[in-house]
Amino acid sequence: MDRNKFMRAAVVESPLKIRIDKVPLPVPDVGAVRVRLEGCGVCGSNLSAWEGRPWFNYPLAPGELGHEGWGIVDALGSNTTKFKLGDRVAMLSYRAYAEYDVASEESMVKLPENLRNHLFPGEPLACAINVFRRCRIEPGQNVAIVGIGFMGALLTALAAQSGVNVIAISRRKTALQVAQACGAAEAIPMEDHFRIIDQVNTFTKSQGCDCVIEAVGCQGPLDLAGELTRERGRLVIAGYHQDGPRQINLQLWNWRGLDVINAHERDPAIYLRGMEAAVEAVASGTLNPAPLFTHTYKLEELPEALNAMKNRPDKFMKALITL
Repeated sequence: MDRNKFMRAAVVESPLKIRIDKVPLPVPDVGAVRVRLEGCGVCGSNLSAWEGRPWFNYPLAPGELGHEGWGIVDALGSNTTKFKLGDRVAMLSYRAYAEYDVASEESMVKLPENLRNHLFPGEPLACAINVFRRCRIEPGQNVAIVGIGFMGALLTALAAQSGVNVIAISRRKTALQVAQACGAAEAIPMEDHFRIIDQVNTFTKSQGCDCVIEAVGCQGPLDLAGELTRERGRLVIAGYHQDGPRQINLQLWNWRGLDVINAHERDPAIYLRGMEAAVEAVASGTLNPAPLFTHTYKLEELPEALNAMKNRPDKFMKALITL
C-alpha cells in the first residue's frame, strides 16, 4: 500500500536552486524503520553542495543533504525489534529534507517522554558530545574555543561544566554573548590575530592553552588555534574543512610537540553512542541546546535556511527545517 503513496521532498537540482517534488514514499527494508519527520537541522556541510562544487552531480536525490532528522516511527521493516510504531526518535539518515526518511534501526535512538515537546537534531548534538570526549580536558585547565557557532557554543557549555576555564573567540559579538551565557570565562573578538594571542597569554599567565578547539573550518582560525596551544598541548580540529587543502605551521607544531586530533567521526556506532549520551544530557537538564535553535524554516524555505547558514544574520546560531 505504501508504494502508492507520496511525500514532499526537497531536491537540489543545481547550485543555488532547489525545488519541492512529490515523490514516492520510501518503504523500509529489512532491519529498517521509516520516520515521519518533524524536522531536520541545517548543517554547514550542506553549503558545498548548495553553492556548487565540481564533485557533485545534479540533481541530488530527493531529501539529500538532510542528515539531522528527528520524528515519529510510522512503518517498520521486517526483522526490526528495537522500536514500535509511534516511538519518537532521533536518527542518522541522509535524505531528511523531506516529510519521511528511512534508516537502519541501529542508526536511531528513542527520545524519552520528557523530550516530547523538544526540537531534537540528534546528529549535531552527538557530534558535540563526541568532539568533547576527544578533547580529554581536565578540571582547572585553560581551553580556548575558536569559533562560536552551534558546535562551539555546545562545546563551551560542556567544557565549562567540566570545571575548565573557557576562552571563547568569535567574530560575532552576539556569539560571544552566547558563549558567556554558556559559561565562558573570557570572550575575545576574533579581530586582530596578534592581539588575540596577547590576550590569551595574559589570561593564561603566558602558559598558553592546554587544549584549543578549532570549530570554524577555515585557514585563519586554524593558524590561530596552533598559536594558542601550549607546549605538549592538544589542538582539536572540530571545524569541517571542506573547501580545499590547508597550510600549517609545522615548525611550530613540531617545536611545541602538539597532539593534533581530528575530531570527526565516521563510525556509525560511535555516532550512535554520542547521540545516546546527548539524549541523556538533554533529558537530565545537563545540556540545554534549545536557546541555540535561533531560526526555523519550512521545507519550501530551505534556500533561505541555507543562505542564513552561510551569511549568519544577527543572533544566528542554528537553523532548523520543521515539518
